[in-house]
Amino acid sequence: MATHRVHHRTVSVRGLDVYYREAGPAGAPVLLLLHGFPSSSHMFRDLIPLLADRYRVIAPDHVGFGRSAAPDAAGFRYTFDELASVTEEFTRLLGLERYALYIQDYGAPIGLRLALAHPERVTAIVTQNGNAYEEGLGAEAWAPVLALIEKRTPETEAAVREIYTLDGVKWQYLHGVPDPTLVSPDAYEHDAARVARPGQAEIQLDLISDYGANFALYPAFHEYFRTSRVPLLAVWGAHDEIFVPEGALAFRRDLPEAEIHLLPAGHFALETHADQIAGLMRDFLDRRLPRG
Repeated sequence: MATHRVHHRTVSVRGLDVYYREAGPAGAPVLLLLHGFPSSSHMFRDLIPLLADRYRVIAPDHVGFGRSAAPDAAGFRYTFDELASVTEEFTRLLGLERYALYIQDYGAPIGLRLALAHPERVTAIVTQNGNAYEEGLGAEAWAPVLALIEKRTPETEAAVREIYTLDGVKWQYLHGVPDPTLVSPDAYEHDAARVARPGQAEIQLDLISDYGANFALYPAFHEYFRTSRVPLLAVWGAHDEIFVPEGALAFRRDLPEAEIHLLPAGHFALETHADQIAGLMRDFLDRRLPRG
């Protein structure tokens, strides 16, 4: 049972504290869990113990999120390139030479940048509403973000600021969930409290404004899929209006052997389907991870 215990640790990366959760045997295959907006490693609190008997599971908070450092946006470049660079340095400091990726929302463009830089390190990918295709963008949910990306003005910023209010965060957790009473209010209240801290408005606006840089990398991500043939499992909340199911199905265009499961859940599928996702992951990774 000792391997099921979750450790809460912090490591200094370029002088910034990066908080992370870790569980599992030191010599086991590594799973690197990368969270999305507006959450943190807190989103993996139910999943980690379900995998830690067999894997070394590591889930960091991105800089600017959760319990990691959140330097002022005036002195730190909040871009996806920069967050990926910090994450790569994090893996180096922890000695993670090979790992499977779990990517959700913001975790997808961060994790896929790691894969582009070092494809030999990535043993498999599990994507849970972690998008890499234009087909995956829900039109209504993305309209204010695309307007901000096209031109950052006080008006376009105002529309996006609504996304990380308490009501906006709550919607992300509850939309598309058949039984919202299964979602703990602690989850969305936790996230909303973290993004309500001083300085967070500028941090989140900078990152959302930079999301267009991810679209520019989509062709490179697709080429990586085709050339690496990386084993990929998509476990997708089918009712997600942010990253719609077409985004999950699109992976088969470049990875014909991708395994895709559409679950009756929303954007944060782990809130209601952690057991099912863990079961699908264990089966997939047992079959597809390289031995030894």
